[in-house]
Amino acid sequence: MMALQHASSGQVIDVRRGQGDDLSQFSAIALARTDELELIRMCMPKGKTMPEHHVLGEITLLCLEGRVAVEAHGGEHVLGPGQMLYLHGGQAHALAAREDSLVLLTILMAKAGR
Repeated sequence: MMALQHASSGQVIDVRRGQGDDLSQFSAIALARTDELELIRMCMPKGKTMPEHHVLGEITLLCLEGRVAVEAHGGEHVLGPGQMLYLHGGQAHALAAREDSLVLLTILMAKAGR
């Protein structure tokens, strides 16, 4: 199997569902990664959960398709298509797909001393 090439600066990335995508199967693909930023496209089938966790850097979750519940800040926030949630670095959160879903996750990598 060939390693996935990350997008380079100036390259157009299509984050919509492609012909071969099956939202009923979990996948997480890093579209681009630098020392400061990571873009991950996640297919989350209905019922798929990600237990509570945190990342050091700030994140955004953008729901492109389906419905995803995010537990954070003591509550549940359900994202539908076109809705985004921002979380500061270190914020504990959990995910649950309410429907077969497509999500774009952006992570700003934490720097020492920041």
